[in-house]
Amino acid sequence: MRPAHALAGVACLALAAFAYAQSTPSAAPDNAPVQTAPLEQAPPTWGDPKAGQTKAAVCAGCHGVDGNAMLQNAPRIAGMPERYIAEQLELFKTGQRTSGLAGVMMPFASTLSPQDMRDVGAWFAAQTPGAGVADDTLITSGPNKGLKFYQVGERLFRGGDASRGIPACMACHGPAGEGNPGPAYPALHGQDATYVARRLEEYRAGTTTYKNPAHFQLMAAVSKSLTDEEIRSLASYVQGLHAR
Repeated sequence: MRPAHALAGVACLALAAFAYAQSTPSAAPDNAPVQTAPLEQAPPTWGDPKAGQTKAAVCAGCHGVDGNAMLQNAPRIAGMPERYIAEQLELFKTGQRTSGLAGVMMPFASTLSPQDMRDVGAWFAAQTPGAGVADDTLITSGPNKGLKFYQVGERLFRGGDASRGIPACMACHGPAGEGNPGPAYPALHGQDATYVARRLEEYRAGTTTYKNPAHFQLMAAVSKSLTDEEIRSLASYVQGLHAR
């Protein structure tokens, strides 16, 4: 083939391809609207207390406007670490936490995004926790005879029991029960005694549906050898605990 004929052949093929492309409907025309779909939900940032105050309005019925609950079995969440509250809301939302008032909590938590949970946590973390009263009735029988009822729990909270492998509660929850925002250990000061006792009994039973049970297992190991009296006394002690 002569060079001129070869060039003409190439040009004809190119023009034919262009004409075919113009006459064939495109699967994704240039002027089509862009379709976007996030691969995953954006991770939350640290919470905004002001935004959280609005989002937490629905919580007031059980937990109080400022998180100092008046309803029995509803925990005080004023002063709780932000991460702890966000984590618990996620557990309710995903159906992993099923005890107590979980049936009440799940519908509310199911509407919250991770950022909403952080914002709600930030609001309650900024609130001042109140405190109840510890039971100072004298114990009249048993191994703790002569002690005030709360003193059994105080001894465990402050010093643990090395013979049973029980660490001092304040090692994780703080001397005044203020919790630890880093590993998201909850605040205990002023917590309702009925609520605390129920949670300790759940830990002692050692059964959980959590997908990541590390924190639960830690508490299960601590609680497994506690007696009923010790659980109730610990609950009473932290109910009256507050920072001086």
